[in-house]
Amino acid sequence: MGLIDTHTHLDGFDRAGTLPAVLTRARAAGVEAMIAIGTAPDDWTLNQGYARAHPGFVHYTVGLHPCEVTAEWESAQAQVAGFWSGENKPVALGEIGLDRFHLPKEPAEAEAVFARQRAAFAAGLKLAKQLGGPVVIHSRGAFEECVAMIDASGVDWNKIVFHCFVEGEAELAVLRERGGYASFTGILTYKNAPNVRAAAKAQGLARLMIETDAPYLTPMPHRGKPNEPAFVRHTAEFAAKEVFGVGYDELAAVTTANARTFFGL
Repeated sequence: MGLIDTHTHLDGFDRAGTLPAVLTRARAAGVEAMIAIGTAPDDWTLNQGYARAHPGFVHYTVGLHPCEVTAEWESAQAQVAGFWSGENKPVALGEIGLDRFHLPKEPAEAEAVFARQRAAFAAGLKLAKQLGGPVVIHSRGAFEECVAMIDASGVDWNKIVFHCFVEGEAELAVLRERGGYASFTGILTYKNAPNVRAAAKAQGLARLMIETDAPYLTPMPHRGKPNEPAFVRHTAEFAAKEVFGVGYDELAAVTTANARTFFGL
């Protein structure tokens, strides 16, 4: 049974000339599909091109990552809807959201940057409601604020996934009661992440999706090295044995079916 890496970044591999090898290794590891996540105009058309070159294997999203929200964010945001007007459409809007971790240290500057993030997130959610498709949320240090803005937006929570979920069981319960999803990275395999494992278990295998967020957050046993889509298998194997106590094939079948249903693959 194949796996789906529901959140990866391929543009760095492309620019380094290693993307063909990365995709080959992913296939060899049993990855049957992956989703290349959009963060800014620089990668939107690249990701679309990867999907066109590898139909059924590479899918893509378009969205303005909170750390890419500059003073000129509105001109970038204005380009997003156009990707849904032709063929080879994105499978989701995202990643969009809020990020307090990377704010400037100077308080006034941080407040101004976060205000821009909120404005861009609101615009992204407004478009998401119009499109009616899946939405990939980036939330770092701003879980409650993200939830409040999604609540206010009227976006269908069944279409929401918080990628790279690193909160605990209490926050997971907030998502579950609304119908939203959490997706888990290689952090699941880290010794210092019992809260993440508890959250994954609380969500349950029936709603689980897994991702790499490559080239970041490499799972054990390769932690410390650059991540890549092939390594989603390590997270899957760990989750099957150590978190859910099921066979690998069962976990692969469930997570792949969940990803295909959620993203409409």
